[in-house]
Amino acid sequence: MSEDCIFCKIVAGELPSKQFHQDELVTAFQDISEQAPLHILIVPNQHFNDLGEMGDAQAETLGRIAQVAGQLAAQEGVASDGWRLVTNVGRHGGQEVFHTHFHLLGGRPLGPLLAR
Repeated sequence: MSEDCIFCKIVAGELPSKQFHQDELVTAFQDISEQAPLHILIVPNQHFNDLGEMGDAQAETLGRIAQVAGQLAAQEGVASDGWRLVTNVGRHGGQEVFHTHFHLLGGRPLGPLLAR
C-alpha cells in the first residue's frame, strides 16, 4: 500500500466508496468522475503505479480484472448492449491517478475511443 494513494486507501477501507466487488486480488468501485451511466473502476489491491509495472507475476490479477469486468457488466445490465474496458498509462495516456486501474464503461453508445 502506498500511504498517499487514494485508491490504496479505498481498497483498505480508509476512504468511503460505492463498492461493487472486492476479493483478495482486486477491488471495483464507482468512479466519482463518471463518463458514462455505468463507470466503475477496477483496481489491483496491490499498488502498481501503472500497467507497465505489472509483470508475469501479476498475470492472475490481470486476468481477474477482466473476469470481474465481465461479471459486473452482466450484473449491471450492460453486457448485452456492449461495454468498454480501458486503462490509461502515464500522463500522455491520460492517467490521472497513479495506481493501475481499469475503467468499465457502459450504459450508452460510447462512440470512438479517441476524440478526433
